[in-house]
Amino acid sequence: MKVIIFGATGMIGQGVLRECLLDEEVETVLAIGRSITGIQHEKLRELTHNDFQDLSAIESDLSGYDACLYCLGVSSAGMAEQDYHRVTYAITQAVAQTLVKLNVNMTFIYVSGAGTDSTEQGRTMWARIKGKTENMLLGLPFKSAYMFRPAFIQPKHGIVSKTKLYRVLYTMLGNFYPLLKVLFPKYATTTEIMGRAMIRAAKKGVAKRVLETEDINNIGL
Repeated sequence: MKVIIFGATGMIGQGVLRECLLDEEVETVLAIGRSITGIQHEKLRELTHNDFQDLSAIESDLSGYDACLYCLGVSSAGMAEQDYHRVTYAITQAVAQTLVKLNVNMTFIYVSGAGTDSTEQGRTMWARIKGKTENMLLGLPFKSAYMFRPAFIQPKHGIVSKTKLYRVLYTMLGNFYPLLKVLFPKYATTTEIMGRAMIRAAKKGVAKRVLETEDINNIGL
């Protein structure tokens, strides 16, 4: 399986990339981002690109892939709705439309979030826009498309978040993850499980198109 990863330098993307490089059935990984991961591996190729709303300059590098694991995203904290819409919806749309044109048999997996509003009508800005993004992706003619909606994600294997607030939060809660997993099994997962679940969905498909944390854990463990 040949895989493209967007957002491989982020916390979730780091976990997904790690699992892809460990998986024997993943033969090639193309990581696309504004900066490189710094990882050296025989299966990994990296492309840096600044304008994700226009991929024309790198289109020739984007065909022949079986899956896109889309981990690119930002926190909505402190962002105006217009800016969050551009990063979350417009950029994702541009990437997805380009990839589906070049890879008719591609599976697209999008990292969304718990609480996403599929109706697009709710009062919470980020949830509406995430819902709009999910609905757009599910409407594109990919071979398959899956929306992953994790809640709390514990970073593993030395992976850290790029967001300072999240780093503090994960450090504080990290030692309590086993307890959180027992008390709130429907809301806690890890970067390792996320990566494995996304790969499995890309390789074999899963019954649900929208997966909450419990679903992610069931296929990623």
